[in-house]
Amino acid sequence: MGEKKRKEDYKPDFVFERKNYKFMLIGVAFIALGFILMTGGGSDDPNVFNPEIYNWRRIRLAPALVLLGFAIEVYAILLKPENKEEN
Repeated sequence: MGEKKRKEDYKPDFVFERKNYKFMLIGVAFIALGFILMTGGGSDDPNVFNPEIYNWRRIRLAPALVLLGFAIEVYAILLKPENKEEN
């Protein structure tokens, strides 16, 4: 009887909480958006130079979004879990 009760009371402990996973998904979204914004700007003909490759969006905005996404990921990992009272 004691074994059955112990199995019923067992609750798995996860490394992260729901809040951590939300921040992780937000960070992944920022990283993905940054990489999407970096795409394009090339030329179909290799002999023709396209100055769009040096666009502000590809040079400044996209890398900033990727770095911001990585910073959010670090914050999500280091976010302290809420204190739970154990019985």
